[in-house]
Amino acid sequence: MIAADHDHIPETALGWHRDGLGAALATVVETWGSAPRQAGSQLAVSGAGQIMGSVSGGCVEGAVVAEALEAMADGVPRLMTFGVSDDSAFAVGLACGGTIRVLVEPVGKGGNRLPPEMLEALVAARAARQPLGYTVALDSWARCLVAVGQDAAVDARLRSDKSGLEEDGRFVAVHNPGLRLIVVGAVHIAQPLLTMARACGYAPVLIDPRAAFGSAERFPGEVISEDWPDEAMAALAPDARTAVVTLTHDAKLDDPAIMAALQSPCFYLGCLGSTRTHAKRLERLRAAGVTEAQIARLHAPVGLAIGAKTPAEIAVSILAQITQVLRSLP
Repeated sequence: MIAADHDHIPETALGWHRDGLGAALATVVETWGSAPRQAGSQLAVSGAGQIMGSVSGGCVEGAVVAEALEAMADGVPRLMTFGVSDDSAFAVGLACGGTIRVLVEPVGKGGNRLPPEMLEALVAARAARQPLGYTVALDSWARCLVAVGQDAAVDARLRSDKSGLEEDGRFVAVHNPGLRLIVVGAVHIAQPLLTMARACGYAPVLIDPRAAFGSAERFPGEVISEDWPDEAMAALAPDARTAVVTLTHDAKLDDPAIMAALQSPCFYLGCLGSTRTHAKRLERLRAAGVTEAQIARLHAPVGLAIGAKTPAEIAVSILAQITQVLRSLP
C-alpha cells in the first residue's frame, strides 16, 4: 500500500540528495486569507531544478524554486512571504488571493542546512507509520524530531493533523502515517471507490476471499487480499489513520471484518446495507457481545444521504462521509 508520489516529498528530497543532485525542502509555515495550500504543504527542489509537490496552486512555485537553488548554493535557509493577488489566484483557478509564508531549507551537512541524518530518520519513521513532529525554530534554525509523548504541543498537532506555528516561535510540521482505506467486498461500488480514494491520498486495499470477485481483471493494479476478512484485518492492523468499509452485506464476510475493526482504533467504519439489513446486523453484533459504545462507531447505512443511485455516486457519498469524519476529529 504505497501513497501517491506527490505525497512522498521528504522521500524525494532525500533521494535527490543521495544521488548527488542537491536538494531543498520548501514548506508552507503560515497562511492568511484564501491561501492555495495549507500549512505543512511541501515542495521538494533538486539542484537540477526538478520539483515534486507544491506550496501554492502554481502562483509562487517559480520564485520558491529560484530561492531553493540559491539556498543550496549558500547553505542558508530562507523564510519568505508571498502575497497571492486576486489576479494571480484567478489565473491558477482560485476565486481570490491570500498570503503565505514559506520556509526553504537546503539539505546537507554544516551550517544551518537540514542534516541528511535528520531527513533520513524522518523518512524512516514515515515508512514505519510512526507519527512524528518535525520542529524548527524560525529565529535560530534549531531543529528536532519529536515522537508522540515528548511534547504536549506537538502531540496536540499530531492529533488534529494540523501543522503550524507555536507561540514560542517554532514551526511544527506534522508527519502522521499516510491514510489507508480497507474495503471488504469486491463489488461494483468498490471499483470507483478505490480509484477515488487513491486520488484523495488514501492507500487502498481490497479484501475478498472470493477469487471470481476480487480478480485482477476487475481491479487492475489494486492490492487484493484473498484471506478471510478477520485474518486479513489482523494482518493489516488498522490504526487511527485507517478507514474501513464493508460492502458485501453478507454476514459471513462483513461481520468478521466489523468485529475486527471494532477492536482497532480505525477512525471510520462504514457498512453498506439497507436500514432493514443494518437492523439485523445490529442484532447479530449485540448477540456477539458488541457494546452500545462500539455500535455507535458504525456508519450505516454507509455514506452521506445525497440521493446516490449509481455505484460511482454511492462511492462519492462514502468517501464524502469518510472525509467529513476525518476532518471533524478533535
